[in-house]
Amino acid sequence: MKFYDILQWDPQVSKNMLKKSTDKKERLKLKLGMFLRSLLIVLFAILFISTLSNIFGNENSPMAVAIFCILLGVRFVDFGYCIKDSMLNLGLVFLMLLFSPVIAYKVNPIFGVLIHFISFFIILFMTCDKPEMGNGGLFSFAYIYLSGNPVYGEVLYRRFLLTLVGFLICGIIFYVKHKDKFKNVRFIDKVKEFDLYNHVHQWIIRMSLGVALILTLGVFLNIERFMWAGFACGSLLSDYSENPQIHERLIYRFIGMILGSLIFYVVYLVVPSDLFFIIGPLGGFCLGFCTEYKYKTAANCLGALMLATGIYGVHSAIAIRIIDTLIGILFAWAYYYLYEFFIGKRYKADKKIVNE
Repeated sequence: MKFYDILQWDPQVSKNMLKKSTDKKERLKLKLGMFLRSLLIVLFAILFISTLSNIFGNENSPMAVAIFCILLGVRFVDFGYCIKDSMLNLGLVFLMLLFSPVIAYKVNPIFGVLIHFISFFIILFMTCDKPEMGNGGLFSFAYIYLSGNPVYGEVLYRRFLLTLVGFLICGIIFYVKHKDKFKNVRFIDKVKEFDLYNHVHQWIIRMSLGVALILTLGVFLNIERFMWAGFACGSLLSDYSENPQIHERLIYRFIGMILGSLIFYVVYLVVPSDLFFIIGPLGGFCLGFCTEYKYKTAANCLGALMLATGIYGVHSAIAIRIIDTLIGILFAWAYYYLYEFFIGKRYKADKKIVNE
């Protein structure tokens, strides 16, 4: 077991190793690896995002955050087809992340739903050949975050330049890591294999429509920080399993949100104002040790609430976080069961007939 390998592991892997290990040196090595991994990711995130934000403007920091998340993902997850088509589609993904949220924000809500649905469906279909690897949640976060922070004019031009830089960085890493995979598989082969009776394809449709609806609803109702509702909704719908744990994820999301809000409020009251800048990175650092959904949700609250507190004040920010999360999880819960009743049940019945 190399120390470098520990730095690459997911926290769940390290924790599983800790449970099995009885050797003191090995346990110390695993704990140190988890600590350094989390610290290095946070430091790299700060350096990466702040550098790009300083160059292309603070208004474009959401795109810098999205690029950082994609950067972490493309190191490990391929698209399931040849590198030539994968690189082309990665470029298309970046273009849709750049323009689709901006266009959808300006048009009629009906067209907004269509733009969100078509764009997000294409993104998921092109990138989520292996949904168990987490690409669905990653690109869901990026798309929703950018939908909540649209820009126009000169700032949009700078965001375009930033997107180009992000594509070059992620593209180089993606190419190096995956260039020798699936040499004989073309993307068109994946398109030809599309099947409404395929569970993963049904999941892509269900999630794309759900995210499109919650984003459009947020704009239509003028919900403050509506992307928070989108995050909650997308998180629940990102479960690709045959029997998604919607009830459990709803409860854990709510518990995590309340816990994270309470922790943030206590930390905010205790920490001197000149040290507020550490609260966001502290949440990111803690996230590196979390393996349970509710604790990940709690850790994510710290950075999100710190940013919102600068706009709304601490009490309003927490109230908005709670309200938006409730809107998001209740919408996802209702949408999931309506979808299953009107579409999912029909699809499963038809699939059974076809198989017979």
